Amino acid sequence: MCQDTGTITFFVEAGVENPYLKGLKEKLINATKRATVEIPLRPNAVDLLTNKNSGDNTGRFVPIIHWELVEGDKIKIYVLPKGGGSENCSALAMLNPSEGIEGVKRFIVKTVVEGGGKPCPPIIVGVGIGGGADFALKLAKKALLRALGVRHEKEEIAKLEEEILEEINALGIGPMGLGGKTTALDVKIEYAHRHPASLPVGVIIQCWANRKAIVEIERDGKVKVYQ
Repeated sequence: MCQDTGTITFFVEAGVENPYLKGLKEKLINATKRATVEIPLRPNAVDLLTNKNSGDNTGRFVPIIHWELVEGDKIKIYVLPKGGGSENCSALAMLNPSEGIEGVKRFIVKTVVEGGGKPCPPIIVGVGIGGGADFALKLAKKALLRALGVRHEKEEIAKLEEEILEEINALGIGPMGLGGKTTALDVKIEYAHRHPASLPVGVIIQCWANRKAIVEIERDGKVKVYQ
C-alpha cells in the first residue's frame, strides 16, 4: 500500500437551501485534522517559505475546497486525497484551435509517455478541455470523481475516452512502469466551451490507489457516506 495519503481535496455541490451550509468550510477543515490523527493520514501540508509541515494536513488554502452552488437542499461532498507523485505528472497545454481533437489526443498520450512509471500505473487519466487554463485543470481533476467504467453522457466524448484509453494501453508502459498491457484503468474527460483563440487541455493523472469517497447531507441532517 502507498504511504502517501495526498493533499485532501473537496468538491462540494452545495444545495443553497440546506441549513447545514453555514459553517461547512470550518467543519471540513476540522474533519481533515481529525482524520489525520484517527485514520491516520500522513501529514502533507508544508509551508512554502519555512518548509515546515503543519502536521495536520491543513494550512494556507489547504485542504483545497472547490465550491459549486446548486439548486435544492442537498449537500454532496466529494473527498479526493490526491497523491503527490501522480500530481507531479499533471500537465497543461494551450493548443492552437486548429490542432482540434487530434491535437488533444496527442497531448494526452504524450503526457502519459513522459510520466512513465512515476505516477504508479495503472493510472486513471483525468482530462479537462476548454474553459481557460485554470478551469481546464479543475475539470480534469473533477473528471476523476466519476466511477471507473462509467462513460461520459455525451456519445462523442465517451468514444474519445475509449479511443485514448486504447492508445495509452498500447504504449506498453504497464503496472509500475515495468511493462504490460494495462497502463491505464480508465480515461475520464470533462469539457467546457472555449474562447475562439485558444484550446486549453488539462491532464491530471491519478495513481492506481484512486482513493475517494462521497458524503451526502440531507436537509434534515441525515448523512450518507459511500464510495
